[in-house]
Amino acid sequence: MSLFGSLKQFGLTERFVVVVSLVIVASMLIISGYLINRQNDIYRTELEKRGQALVDNLAYNAEYGVILESTIELDNLIKGVARANDIIYVRILAADGRVLAQTGSNIYNNAKVTDETTEPEVKADKFGKTFYRASDGTEFMELTYPVETVRQSISRENLGVVSDYSSREDTYIREVIGEVRVGLTFSNLNREVTKSQTASILLTFVVVLSAIIIMTAFVRIIIRPIESLVRVTDQISKGDLTKSVDIDRNDEIGLLANSFNRMIESLKKSQDEIEEYNRNLEEKIIERTEELEEAQTQLIQSEKMVAIGQLAAGVAHELNNPLGGILGYAQFTLEKIQNKNAENMTDKDIKSYKRYLCDIETQSRRCKSIVQNLLKFSRTSQTVEFDNVNVNAVIEDTLTFVEHQLMMNQITLVKNLDSGIPIIKGNPSQLQQVFTNIIINAMHASESGNEIVLTSRFAPPLGEFPGAVEIAFADAGRGISEEHLKKIFEPFFTTKDVGKGTGLGLSVSYGIIKEHGGEIKVKSTLGEGTTFTVIIPVEKTPCPSDK
Repeated sequence: MSLFGSLKQFGLTERFVVVVSLVIVASMLIISGYLINRQNDIYRTELEKRGQALVDNLAYNAEYGVILESTIELDNLIKGVARANDIIYVRILAADGRVLAQTGSNIYNNAKVTDETTEPEVKADKFGKTFYRASDGTEFMELTYPVETVRQSISRENLGVVSDYSSREDTYIREVIGEVRVGLTFSNLNREVTKSQTASILLTFVVVLSAIIIMTAFVRIIIRPIESLVRVTDQISKGDLTKSVDIDRNDEIGLLANSFNRMIESLKKSQDEIEEYNRNLEEKIIERTEELEEAQTQLIQSEKMVAIGQLAAGVAHELNNPLGGILGYAQFTLEKIQNKNAENMTDKDIKSYKRYLCDIETQSRRCKSIVQNLLKFSRTSQTVEFDNVNVNAVIEDTLTFVEHQLMMNQITLVKNLDSGIPIIKGNPSQLQQVFTNIIINAMHASESGNEIVLTSRFAPPLGEFPGAVEIAFADAGRGISEEHLKKIFEPFFTTKDVGKGTGLGLSVSYGIIKEHGGEIKVKSTLGEGTTFTVIIPVEKTPCPSDK
């Protein structure tokens, strides 16, 4: 987890103190590091300048001793210098590298040149400088300076001339006759830097601790009124608008508290108005609900009437055929009876009359069944009554109305009804309205010679799913585009020509199936056909209409 992610778990005070403390610590470390490095550079520069002055002075004073190679004189010269605590050795060498005098540690014997300088820096001022690190980790700097002497050079022409010295062409030549080497340790310098680092750390700690104490006190002054605001806000969230923020300050927090109190007063006023509205809201809801239920009932009934109007020709044809048969048999029987007396009738005549009467009874029952189904379909009810329903029987009753229209449009209906589907709870009249609407829509979408496949099947229980009865209506019509497929259940949406549909059929059907606790699924491919699947769950208690 990141630092900022961890800070989210703390309160405002802790976050503020931690962030500011980190800023202070970072600032102090950067400043202290800069100052310590700067001090280290100054110490090194001063040490180098003092060493350069020392070797320069020793080289100047060692000229006579080197010329004479006087060890005693040179030892006396360097003894006093070697007493300084940052000088670890002093060596005076002849021009050929022989050590004429030395004092101090022989640490240079096993020392290695560090990466800081790999070669002595012999500059125009003749100073040489090399950095070393001994095997024990001691770091030191060796400064070198040549020991020079001045000698007079006389030309051969002037040899033996003892007069007129001013006219001689003599020259003076500086000659290097030796070298002075002084080793200066960085131990004292490192100790001073360590002291500075310790002092810097202690100073940082003191500053951070003081800042934390001051910031905590300052933040508490700011947070205390905010906590008061939080407490009052919590009470308001629970519905208690009697609380107010008691903060008497003239700063921004005081202005916030005053604005908060005004907001509470406004909320209280709004709450009183809402309570006043709620007193009348229940009555208005009941009134609107009754109006919506009445409108819904009228909508379903009006869609029913539209379907009945569309089915009228088929129903008339279905009634005309049996009624014609009844009339024919009745007229034929009446004519036979009028032409023959009762005593002249034979057994063959009586048998024929019985057959005619049986045919008349059969056709009459057929007419009665058609009329009863039509009455059942058109029946208006203010309450939705659910009963045990055989879906296959409802489908057969529905086909009584639509078979003639399908035949007139030269569309074949193929039935694949599962005789083993269970009984469901539902309203037969409403289900008949749904099936009729879907079949008529399929007929309108199909061309002559096409067929509509009607299939009923049982989807068995699975886990918590109690099982369902599925009725599929598949046609090979023109199909529905994806754009229209999303809108087919919206009220008044239709793709039919003006005057051929209200756009309420599928919307009403969708509402009826929802009341039965089921759903309608649609699959369609443009130019290939559409399948509507009505799914009604078994043992599902339908949603009762609120009254």
